[in-house]
Amino acid sequence: MNKDQVKGRVEEATGKVKEIAGKVVGNKDLEREGVVQGLGGKAQAAVGDLKADIKKIVEDK
Repeated sequence: MNKDQVKGRVEEATGKVKEIAGKVVGNKDLEREGVVQGLGGKAQAAVGDLKADIKKIVEDK
């Protein structure tokens, strides 16, 4: 795994925790912050996945 994949997945998990915590305590701002952070993490992980795929293709040639 590359650093984008790791950081992205950590951000996804952190966002999910914030989202759930916001729901539990009734804090809509925290819940929204968690959703946004999770989406950002998902995007970063996708970039990392793409980089890994490209690297694998280049190495196979």
